[in-house]
Amino acid sequence: MKKSLIRVRMSAHDAHYGGNLVDGAKMLQLFGDVATELLIANDGDEGLFVAYDNVEFLAPVYAGDYIEATGEITHRGNSSRKMAFEAKKVIKPRPDISPSAADVLEEPLLVCRASGTCVVPKNCQRKNNP
Repeated sequence: MKKSLIRVRMSAHDAHYGGNLVDGAKMLQLFGDVATELLIANDGDEGLFVAYDNVEFLAPVYAGDYIEATGEITHRGNSSRKMAFEAKKVIKPRPDISPSAADVLEEPLLVCRASGTCVVPKNCQRKNNP
């Protein structure tokens, strides 16, 4: 497995700022979950997230939005795994119509992009994936 995808609805609990705006750190939390799944699938171990080398917040996320977070391993070292991530808004609420109205976006909106490095110590690697 070289790619991972999760889809999550942002709740009122995720909203941190006025207007139900979700903290950008929530996207990084989703990327961490994606990275963990990638490492388990590829190495049989959760590994450790070492660093982000790039993070771009490209559009706001609000409570009620559905976010699809994806990631892939772009480079595999002896114990390091470089990864690239994207978070896209795929559904947005429509409170202007009614309190429960929502729309599936025709084109997902890229809200965050990042890249980073994880490490799985050699003694924790249980799979041999070239």
